Amino acid sequence: MPNQLQRQDVPAHEKWNLADIYPSPAAWDEDYAKIETLITTIKAFENQLTASGSLLAFLRSQEEMYRLYEKVFVYASLQLAQDTRETSSQALLDKASQLGVRVSASTAFFSPFLMSLDPEVLEGYIKEEEGLRYYERDLYEEYKYKKHVLSQEKEEVLSQLGEVIGAPRTIFNMLNNADIRFGKVHNEEGGEVPLTRGMYAKIMEHQDRSKREEAFHAFNKPYLELKNTIAATLGSSVKNNVLFSRMRGYESPLQRSLFKDDVPVSVYDNLLEATKANLAPLHHYLQVRKKALGVEDLRVYDLSVPLVTDVEMTIPYEEAYDTMLAALAPLGDEYVSVLAGARTSGWIDVRETEGKRSGAFCSGPYGTHPYVLLNHNNTFDSMFTLAHEMGHAMHSYYSDKHQPAISAQYTIFVAEVASTVNEVLLMKHYLKQNPSASLKKYLLNHFIDEFRGTYFTQVMFAEFEKRVHEKAMRGETLNSDSLSEVYEDLYKTYYGDVLELNPEVKYGWARIPHFYNAFYVYKYATGYASAFHLASRIFDGDTDTVRTYLEFLKSGRSEYPLELLRRTGVDLLQPEPIQGAMEAFAGIVKEFESTF
Repeated sequence: MPNQLQRQDVPAHEKWNLADIYPSPAAWDEDYAKIETLITTIKAFENQLTASGSLLAFLRSQEEMYRLYEKVFVYASLQLAQDTRETSSQALLDKASQLGVRVSASTAFFSPFLMSLDPEVLEGYIKEEEGLRYYERDLYEEYKYKKHVLSQEKEEVLSQLGEVIGAPRTIFNMLNNADIRFGKVHNEEGGEVPLTRGMYAKIMEHQDRSKREEAFHAFNKPYLELKNTIAATLGSSVKNNVLFSRMRGYESPLQRSLFKDDVPVSVYDNLLEATKANLAPLHHYLQVRKKALGVEDLRVYDLSVPLVTDVEMTIPYEEAYDTMLAALAPLGDEYVSVLAGARTSGWIDVRETEGKRSGAFCSGPYGTHPYVLLNHNNTFDSMFTLAHEMGHAMHSYYSDKHQPAISAQYTIFVAEVASTVNEVLLMKHYLKQNPSASLKKYLLNHFIDEFRGTYFTQVMFAEFEKRVHEKAMRGETLNSDSLSEVYEDLYKTYYGDVLELNPEVKYGWARIPHFYNAFYVYKYATGYASAFHLASRIFDGDTDTVRTYLEFLKSGRSEYPLELLRRTGVDLLQPEPIQGAMEAFAGIVKEFESTF
């Protein structure tokens, strides 16, 4: 358990290169000034959009402003992510966020204007001005929001509340990434060292149960100490969602969240119900795990420890990258070549360093390469995280290369498909290498745990979000006790009677950043089910699936996500993808049990 690295100790080829976005602070300032000028330009269009030419000029100015703002904001957010303690980076992101409020306010008049425009008039403008055809799909897309758009005055007020509305997420992120300290745990030599998130993941795989238990208590302690504060931030976020869904005339925050992607609420509800109807294999696996560990009571800190002890699965970053490239070979030479080049081209920030944002993500503005944040710690899990995030990166690479800016940014709904296909291909690659009996058992165990974490846990989170938003809609109190009651009840449902819950478990809601981006996590589950279907066919050499999948990666948001997936052969309006995933999981559990 070494002390945390400092950023200056990490070699340059293992750090992302933000200079590819802006080579100097002066370049960032230059674009910031351009945006301020564009804000003035755009405001001047108010009440002047009376002809096709003025409409085209407005849309081009708006697109340029949005493009530059994305670049300015992403740069600031990435700079802060690499060291959340840096006050100068905090100030830069704050400056960018405040500019974002002004950007949003400058265009507040447009949606009400468009809603008031007769469709025949708009159609005439598009026929008259060829340049408007580029914006045609987005213009007509706006019309579906007609009953949810408020008056111009109200829209302008709401646009200026961006920072206030986002405060719960900002506060939680600062607590979670910059302020929380986990205390100390004992290393192999018996000395005390500060616990970090990266260390925690590794300790949860340690064979010494006392070390896992010690780390579990140390990791959860600060969240328990801050449970009332975090309950207030999460409660405020949920209430914001309820308030704004009502203001805009949606039936619920869930409907509002799904509306943009044209996803029926039935898809969300069917996911929850189909999963809960198929929990028996998960409960059976936990029984197998309990028996294999030889414990009287199975605890949460027993769920990640490998059940196979004679397999060494420490995987250095370079080996992890090479393995990933080999596993993704079925996707074709171009895919693998680009991915290989990304390794040393400033795309990836590899190591966990002091103050660095936790977890992993992929970001990057249109017109530059993707940026991937990792906290790689040489575990099997961290190799899968690498494959996952590079799936996002390659999706961005292909979409940016093949789509104009207006349709390049794919939705979150389809994003999790691209990342999870990589994970499933990586696991299938390992299993194909004729592993020893011990290694096969290890891999199946890992596959099951990946499935559990990426699918079942995310569905449980999705149901938690649905239930707490429903409580808020009924006017019920959201505090530490009520949130914990819902969370504990769901944990018991999804994990069954075999798992004994420590008192800390019911406060798990306090640790989840995704809850501040409501109704996001269900997309991990739908993405996993879709990806499992696609990856299985790709791995089996189905060239048509490879072709349609690569076309999917190139499609950005040129169509609604359900339609993009349907073109690959995955129809989430039908039960087969979810049911197929459930049956596959049951089969994997059965195969795993047979290895004992």
